[in-house]
Amino acid sequence: MLWLYRLLFFPAVLLAAPYYLLRMRRRGGYAAHFGQRFGATPPLPPKRAGVRRIWLQAVSVGEMLAIAPLLDGWAKDATVEVYLTTTTSTAYALATERQAGKGAVIGLGYFPLDCWLCARRTWRAVEPDLVILTEGERWPEHLAQAAARGVPVVAVNARLSDRSFRRMGKLGPWARLLTRGLTRVLAASAGDAERFAKFGVPPERITVTGNLKLDVELAPVPDAEQARFRAELGLGQARILMGASTWPGEEAALLAAWRALRVTEAGREAKLLIVPRHAERRGEIEEFLKSQGVRYHLRSSGPASSLDGVDVAVADTTGELQRLLALAEVVFVGKTLAPHTEGQTPVETAARGRAVLFGPGTANFRVIAAELLAAGAARRLGDADELARVVVALWADETARARMGAAGRRWHEGNRGAAARTQAALADVLRGQI
Repeated sequence: MLWLYRLLFFPAVLLAAPYYLLRMRRRGGYAAHFGQRFGATPPLPPKRAGVRRIWLQAVSVGEMLAIAPLLDGWAKDATVEVYLTTTTSTAYALATERQAGKGAVIGLGYFPLDCWLCARRTWRAVEPDLVILTEGERWPEHLAQAAARGVPVVAVNARLSDRSFRRMGKLGPWARLLTRGLTRVLAASAGDAERFAKFGVPPERITVTGNLKLDVELAPVPDAEQARFRAELGLGQARILMGASTWPGEEAALLAAWRALRVTEAGREAKLLIVPRHAERRGEIEEFLKSQGVRYHLRSSGPASSLDGVDVAVADTTGELQRLLALAEVVFVGKTLAPHTEGQTPVETAARGRAVLFGPGTANFRVIAAELLAAGAARRLGDADELARVVVALWADETARARMGAAGRRWHEGNRGAAARTQAALADVLRGQI
């Protein structure tokens, strides 16, 4: 079955290439180091006796942030070094800023295409002693190369979303290609652990360590930094409604909610801050705001020229969401309003102590969403009209906002510890206790 996958891989890549190349062009930043996707690994130092080399793949920005506690732990361990790879240009930029050449990280690169030639070329260059895949990363060729060399593979923060679970169910025996090479599965939740077991991972290889994203440290944002953000975005001293990691269609819903605030006495000083999930959508968002006749500012264009001349600020940048959350009073979490169904993470918003709103589509974070709702830290909205109604109500109720924010902080503090449990399990693997 693996050889059939290898034979079908190239035709599949050729068919999908126009779509992915266009998407990469739109997002930008992919031209640099493009050869690494074909196995042209960046230079790495020779392996050293007594030092275990880990190949850690973190696909995107969220995963790159989630693994920070693991990298911090390994930075204190002289017997571990890490080759860090990612898939997206935004995650590569974030890793370059925060991790490249620091601590245990000896190299940074893009993850290769999962074909035999590319994977084998990279494996020969890296020579890892342990491979770690984050969340939903499971590549048949990558797993096969590990198995051929006797290298353990651990899935950390391992999840099977509703969509992935359905898709794997349709694959039948092919689904085992995605799981049978996993040495250990460190599941994000008990529900995820059950799903991995259904696809052939022996229960003794599965451990529920919790969600690494709950251990992400949110540094305080001093008043001076908040004032700088406000000045550069043109938001002045207004109260801020924020859309975090928004997707197409959700900016329109947020603008409607902001306009509803504008007609209420409580909302006369409200302004809207939009942080799109993909910064390359700036042109699309700008055209929309122009068509709506609102005063707007794009953060990528530099500091705003006036503190009072902006109704809507668009933070079309990368890596600033966690700090920008400190400015907001109410936060809508994106990719949750129809037609979107998967959802972006609400963890940072809750941890920052802000009132959390999201739509019905939270499949990727169903457990977290349910816990936040049960804790009273979040509200689920059926549609854009309800978003406007709830925002107006919360805007006028400071007590309700404070109660939701405090509940979110308590929930976050009570659910931490995944990083320590994950680090301990990985130490067992490195010691050969598989």
